[in-house]
Amino acid sequence: MIEKIYSNALLEAAGSIPRARRLDDADATARKFSRVCGSEVTVDLKLEEGVVSDFAVSAKACALGQASSSLMAKTIIGATPEELRMLHRQMVAMLKEEGPVPAGERFAELAKLEPIREYPARHASTLLVFDAVIDCLDHIEAATA
Repeated sequence: MIEKIYSNALLEAAGSIPRARRLDDADATARKFSRVCGSEVTVDLKLEEGVVSDFAVSAKACALGQASSSLMAKTIIGATPEELRMLHRQMVAMLKEEGPVPAGERFAELAKLEPIREYPARHASTLLVFDAVIDCLDHIEAATA
């Protein structure tokens, strides 16, 4: 059964994370750590004109933390803070509350993470990148308030 969460699609995503770097001019940086598995994800985020203009991720994580970081990196450029906050809520609901996969074309690829819902011990590492993005947005909003 556990092989469902280690599908070829997720393993391919985990093995090739786009934007695996750091930003020197980020508007915000956030680091998230899972005590369950030791995974760590650091996100750098830059906003311009109300949308994500640049993103970088460093994922020292398990395969699922790397896969979710990879899928986020593929979809985040051009997203608004509101879209990302909704995405975070959708991902939490999908994994923890048997909610639907994220809505909309931009985030359709994140449906690949749906099988993880059956493995609660894997939720924390999967959500690290989403939690880090929200922390970045919170820091940016606080700095401009």
